[in-house]
Amino acid sequence: MDILSQSEIIYIILIMIITAIPAGFAAGLFGIGGGLITVPILFYIFNSAGINPSYLMHLAVGTSFAIIIPTSTVSVMTHHQHDAVDFSVVKDYGVFVISGVILGTIFAASLKTKPLILFFSLVVYILAFYLLFLKEKEKDIKINMGFVSKVFSGLITGFISAPMGIGGAVMNVPILKFFGYSINKAIGSAAAIGFVIALFGAIGFFVSGIYLNVNLPLSFGFINIPAFLIFVPITTFMARIGAKTSHKVEKKKLTKYFGLFLIVIGTKFFYDFFQL
Repeated sequence: MDILSQSEIIYIILIMIITAIPAGFAAGLFGIGGGLITVPILFYIFNSAGINPSYLMHLAVGTSFAIIIPTSTVSVMTHHQHDAVDFSVVKDYGVFVISGVILGTIFAASLKTKPLILFFSLVVYILAFYLLFLKEKEKDIKINMGFVSKVFSGLITGFISAPMGIGGAVMNVPILKFFGYSINKAIGSAAAIGFVIALFGAIGFFVSGIYLNVNLPLSFGFINIPAFLIFVPITTFMARIGAKTSHKVEKKKLTKYFGLFLIVIGTKFFYDFFQL
């Protein structure tokens, strides 16, 4: 690892602070973990700091998961205050999400990144257009998420989320919406599911880093401590503001905003795909 100058260290800290603000707000507003924003930035920062190229993505993803744990906790607590978290679906659905995360974490060690990015981009676009053109019902729809749906959706979202360092809400919000949840309850419940994904993802990347004896600077396993300490206070504060804001926005508009957000994310990943 290269020795950084004082100006380079200050620059990196500023980038982290600037990134943490929108990541935390989006985490609360849309029930996401913020990994879609933090992973690319952490990758760039760790690359600039001269981290071993073989483990750049692993460190960015593992650190992102660690940051998501407290961020999603604050987000869930705030959504719960507005009665917007269905803990029963988190309990039933979470088992299969955890299984997917474990499989995805194992797979990440030998991951072929480019096909996964293309697949993820296509899925995000499909979900985005579903939300953008969804006709909202005036009355609540009967929630109907069967066992097979929970198994399939849980395994897929957990498996895809693990190697990408995300909380899975980009998939879980549209999925829960499809099965009858209101947009607010879908976002709140997805944030709770994101906590489960982040917890087991962080443990997986911590253990795999220790097992591989990577010995990365200022890190435990694949979790970078300075990045964690800088991001968490800001993301948790902004997550509370974002969660409160989501309950002040009209449900129909919030659905469309989330759809547009997914379009932006899908476009960004398509761009990354063609750059690889």
